[in-house]
This record gives sequence, structure tokens and C-alpha cells, in this order.
Amino acid sequence: MRTQVAIIGAGPAGLLLGQLLHRAGIDNVILERQTGDYVLGRIRAGILEQVTVDLMDEAGVGDRLHREGIVHHAIELVFQGERHPIDVTGLTGGKVVTAYGQTELTHDLMDARKAEGLATVYEARDVSLHDFDGSKPVVRYRRGGETHELQCDFIAGCDGFHGVSRATVRDRVTEYEKVYPFGWLGVLADVPPVSPHAIVYGNSERGFSLCSMRSLTRSRYYVQCPVDDKVEAWSDARFWDELRLRVDPHLAERIVTGPSLEKSIAPLRSFVAEPMRFGRLFLAGDAAHIVPPTGAKGLNLAASDVKYLSSAFIEHYKERSAAGLDHYSDRALHRVWKAERFSWWLTSLMHRFPDTGPFGQRLQDAELEYLVHSKAASTALAENYVGLPL
Repeated sequence: MRTQVAIIGAGPAGLLLGQLLHRAGIDNVILERQTGDYVLGRIRAGILEQVTVDLMDEAGVGDRLHREGIVHHAIELVFQGERHPIDVTGLTGGKVVTAYGQTELTHDLMDARKAEGLATVYEARDVSLHDFDGSKPVVRYRRGGETHELQCDFIAGCDGFHGVSRATVRDRVTEYEKVYPFGWLGVLADVPPVSPHAIVYGNSERGFSLCSMRSLTRSRYYVQCPVDDKVEAWSDARFWDELRLRVDPHLAERIVTGPSLEKSIAPLRSFVAEPMRFGRLFLAGDAAHIVPPTGAKGLNLAASDVKYLSSAFIEHYKERSAAGLDHYSDRALHRVWKAERFSWWLTSLMHRFPDTGPFGQRLQDAELEYLVHSKAASTALAENYVGLPL
């Protein structure tokens, strides 16, 4: 089998890249080691920057997002028992973010790919990448007990942190990493969000909390916990009680509780691999970088990679120019590090660290006070939250 671009990974990055390339007339095949149902079953983020919304429109799959997505004009910060709104729309000249679950976004892209008869190979095992430093890359994989070979012009590694793409070039990358000394206990429940048009970030003496949403009937809540904590130790009742203790009293009274649909503990890390190009192999999304979920940048950063990479491929095939491909890694990393900085800063600001100490805690309190009372500081937060320009 032969294609122009072999895409490794059928998550949002790989699917979005495939759809954009297809609409530009560029043939592509997606290889995914899991089943489609497994991919759809992964519980992930749900806050989209305008860049991501625009890309979904460009890919021709934005209709349901616009019908069902919930536009957010503000975020709210809770500290010292009080809640402070940040008008992100007003501070950024009209920009917004949209609450739309990553599962739904993935579903839209999968449905479009299936409707157009595009090639996606699920349960592709033992994927290996070859000859990408030359002019004729090859991807080999096993499926149904047989070995298959996919010849291509380029390989796009969109297969995540644990995927084969970055592992193949591990000895050629420089890795930067920060591991945080806590995790997030997350609960998904079919209950109305406590704040339907804003995300609520909480900083309390008990630790961080986050009140988010997937729709007007489904909510996603988090509390900071020890990274080695066990999900089994957290009953639904214990979780709801803890969440109430970490927000202001008025908000606590409004929290509607219900049985959890999913409950998990996620570690937090910041990670970047440089560069993001190796001959005819290109890394995108979590294959190249991880951000703490605090700033809702993971999916959006993957989308901006896809924008740069799809534009570079289109330029190559339509204009016979290698400029976009040659500059892809530098352009992507320039944006990646800005998102890494913001995610690290917001994580440092809103969480309780074991080694903070009384002096460090007073500094954190002072910075929060300055943030909500300074228009300049609030504007900087808002600009980063809605997404910096491409």
C-alpha cells in the first residue's frame, strides 16, 4: 500500500491532520494501535481555543461543535474563600473559549473520515518506522496476524507520549521535563455544571480544585491529591465533600452531586522534545510535548501543531516549496514553549506545593491578589487563556 502522508495515531491530532490534508487533495492513511471504541472511550479535555474551533471549521466538521459547544466569556478564581471573575472576552477584544468534550470532537472527525471512505487502520500492532531520513519512508505494522508495509512520502507522528514515533528517535531528541509532586483526582458526572459559562479555579489551604464541564448536563470536576493516592480511597461522597471545602461557600451550596461516570487520578508533568522534525518524520501533539491540564492547553497545542504541519504539507504538494516543512519545528516549538510557560505558571499559582512554606504561601496569596486587581495582570492571563496568535 502507498500513500502520500502516513499518520501514526487516530487521536484528535491525527484525525484533524488527516481531514485537513484530505480536503486539500493530499492522500493519507492513519494507523492506530487501539480500537476505535477505545479511542472514543478516553476521557480528556474539553476547552477549545478559537484556533481549534477555526481548524474544525476548516476541516468541515464544525457544525455540531457550534450547535452544542458552550461559549465561555470568563474564568473565575477562588482563593481565601472568595470568588473573583476574570472577563476574558472583555480583556481580549472579544475572544472566547468553547466547552466541547474532546470525545465529541474525536467523534466528529471519525464520522467525517468514515463518511468519506478514508483509510484508517485500527489495531495496527508492532508499528515501526523506517528510512525517514531518506526519500522513501516506510511504515511496517502487523494486523490480523499478517505483516503489512505502507510506503509514503512523509510520516506524521501523532501517537502521543507513549507512542512509537518519538521512541524511534529518542536518541536524537533533547528532552525537557518537570514532574509535579501531586496529581489530579477527576470525576465525570451527569450533573449540571456549577458555573455553566465559566471555568472555576480554586486555591485553598486544602489544595487546588477545578470546576469544569462537558455540556449543560455533564460536568468534570477535579481536586489536587497526592500523586500516589488511590482511586479506591475516594468514594463519590468523599469527593463531593472535599470539592465543596475547596470553593467559596456560595458556590459550594450550588454544586449538584451525582454518581461518577468515570473517576481517575492523573499525574502532572511538563515535557518538551526538541526538535520536532527528523528528515521526513514530523512529531505533533503529545508525541512532542505535554503540559499540565491546568491551562487547558494540551489539545489546543496539538491543534496548532496540526495547523503548521498541514499548511507545510499543502505548501509542499501545491507549491513545490519546502519552506513550511523546513520551518515547522521552529515555528511549533516557539508556540509550545509559550504554552508550557503559561501552564507551569498557572499550575504554580493555583496549587499547594509540599515545600512552599509560610513565606512562599504569602507570596502566592499576594500574586493572586495582584492578578485579580490589576487590569494588566488580568489581561495577560486572559490573553494566554484564550490562546496566543499563531
